[in-house]
Amino acid sequence: MPKQKSHSGSKKRFDITGSGRVKRAQSGKNHKTGEKTRKRKRSLRQTAFVSETQELTVKNQLIPYKK
Repeated sequence: MPKQKSHSGSKKRFDITGSGRVKRAQSGKNHKTGEKTRKRKRSLRQTAFVSETQELTVKNQLIPYKK
């Protein structure tokens, strides 16, 4: 059976931690930043985790070999 290809966009957007959780960047910091507060923009720099319901989808289908 042939190997499954990893999704190119997902390889760039997600990272898997040592404990197996999926890290992602937060959205909402690219445009319309003038109307957002400094505190809000600062907190958007932090990484977040993919929800547990979406974690298996990201791990198995989009990035199957990045473990």
